[in-house]
Amino acid sequence: MDIRRKTVLIIRSQGQYLVGYVMGTTILRWSESPYDAWATRKWEDAERVARMVDGELMLFNPVAGQLRPAEVRE
Repeated sequence: MDIRRKTVLIIRSQGQYLVGYVMGTTILRWSESPYDAWATRKWEDAERVARMVDGELMLFNPVAGQLRPAEVRE
């Protein structure tokens, strides 16, 4: 298993991580744990959602427990 393939993009804002919508509403749900966060490996999706919620992209590897800011692609 290549541990690098487990790295995902998540979104952080004000020290919390985006989980998603509260079911049946338009209210966003946030968590203090990156392990709860909505995750994707698609840069375009992550960038779009981060702009919508005014958040920052983070790279997170749940296997290694590593979290760091994602470098914005140009």
